[in-house]
Amino acid sequence: MRSAKVGGVLAALILAVVVIGCNVFSSTAQPALNTQLLWYGQSAFKLTTPSGKVLLIDPWLTNPVNPTGKADLAKLDRADLILITHGHFDHVGDATAIAQKTKAKLVSTADLGQALVAYGSYPKDLVGLETQGNFGGELTLLNGDVKVAFIPAVHSSAVASDGSPAQYAGNPGGFLISVKNGPVIYHTGDTDLFQDMTLIPRFGKVSLMLACIGDHFTMGPTRAAEAVKLVNPVTVIPMHFGTFPALTGTPEAFAQALRQQGVKSQLRVMKVGEAIKL
Repeated sequence: MRSAKVGGVLAALILAVVVIGCNVFSSTAQPALNTQLLWYGQSAFKLTTPSGKVLLIDPWLTNPVNPTGKADLAKLDRADLILITHGHFDHVGDATAIAQKTKAKLVSTADLGQALVAYGSYPKDLVGLETQGNFGGELTLLNGDVKVAFIPAVHSSAVASDGSPAQYAGNPGGFLISVKNGPVIYHTGDTDLFQDMTLIPRFGKVSLMLACIGDHFTMGPTRAAEAVKLVNPVTVIPMHFGTFPALTGTPEAFAQALRQQGVKSQLRVMKVGEAIKL
């Protein structure tokens, strides 16, 4: 009888150890299936996929509203892709320096890619057909980890360096980024409101819209709210505001415009340097 009790206790202890061991293994060995988004200010974002791939969008890390910009640039040791919406300095930003360090391939329109190689010193070997496209096209990248569709924008685009005259860099645009096991993100780039935004959600629900609201060079809060109504994302995050005095649009004015126009999307205002899980 006693041996039976001892045997039962031992069996229970063994089962407990096995259960605890499985729980420890599952919590440490399996990566969290989250997509992470970090805002550096202006239109610069770092997107990390659930599998750990890193995409940088309009990577001006050292912009005036990012107090840790130089440190962020120095410690950045991985980027798989750099996505650039158009050729203006506040969107090209630190792309060349990052590419030289990380060997990140450039995702852009073909015209912009050629201009960045010729006038922006972007490494030519990192600008290839597999990551260059044009509006209406979609690229499947990083072994299917992400898809990037090229979306038009109403703006301008030119590349300039070292005080030289600006060089035409094709048409400006935005990106629709579909993450495997993650969200669908629309980065507007610099743009005005345009009616064809209504076409974007016809091909799939947009989880998150990164919308410029600064005014002066892009749509301001009122027109940006109308753009959100057309795209109808689950969530919208404002960007491209407050970096310079001319960019007078504010998240507060944007929030008011969204309410006035009856927009159902959730507003999320990020802080510079903040990272969120999607």
